[in-house]
Amino acid sequence: MAFSLKRGGRGRRGGYDSLAEINIIPLVDVVLVLLIIFMLTAHVMEFGLEVDVPKVRQIRNSSEELPVVSISKDGEMKLNEKDVNINDVSNEVKKRFPKQKAVYVRADKATPWDPIAQVVSELGQAKLDVRMVTQPVDEASRRK
Repeated sequence: MAFSLKRGGRGRRGGYDSLAEINIIPLVDVVLVLLIIFMLTAHVMEFGLEVDVPKVRQIRNSSEELPVVSISKDGEMKLNEKDVNINDVSNEVKKRFPKQKAVYVRADKATPWDPIAQVVSELGQAKLDVRMVTQPVDEASRRK
């Protein structure tokens, strides 16, 4: 348990004295288990729009922190998890991220081409480099 009692010989009543020894090992065990659980589930938790990006063969791995414009298949658009109007997307990027020169565009593969083209055009006119977000093709599932 958290503390132990021992029979004390001092004092009038000869009662129990408490030892202030806290057993840390169960606490550390629980914390480590929770840490492992969060590490395993962190990549699963993705917030924002549900966007199923297209799969391509060649992927360029980039770890830059850039603003992300997400377009759902219903046409809903967000800039880093905040709603944005298609006509104000370039102004919002420049207002929220004044030092950025590039933007990721993440569109669902079922999205009609028109909203994607409008966003790319708006961002291009604002002199922002547009980078499309895709997923790699799973070669193992293709061979079956």
